[in-house]
Amino acid sequence: MEKTFVMLKPDAVERNLMGDILSRIENKGYRIVAMRMEVLSDDQAKKHYEEHVEKPFFPELLEFITSGRVVDMVIEGEKAVAGMRKMLGATDPNEAEAGSIRGTFGFSKSTNLLHASDSLESAKREIDLYFTEKEIF
Repeated sequence: MEKTFVMLKPDAVERNLMGDILSRIENKGYRIVAMRMEVLSDDQAKKHYEEHVEKPFFPELLEFITSGRVVDMVIEGEKAVAGMRKMLGATDPNEAEAGSIRGTFGFSKSTNLLHASDSLESAKREIDLYFTEKEIF
């Protein structure tokens, strides 16, 4: 079984989409093994998005991801990394597959509801940023 990291971003929380999104994850057969709601600090957000620090959109990304509550989760299941990425859909909701979370609920590329790890290596790094081993059941 793989573990991956998924974050509901401030727009998903503000739009009260948590229940719909969590239901989709669980109905697909994945297990939520850790979950927390928080407001990210600038330092947390910079660590999370460290590969984007030099990119021109980074200031806007940082402002958005720290603008409200997020839900951090560890999701477990068979091929969880690829499966969650497929469930989320393309980053740009206009290009996301119909029926995907972003295809159904998304409005814009910059406020795109969720983040999911893109590899097992990223998943390990991101899980370790947000959770201790003791918190994952």
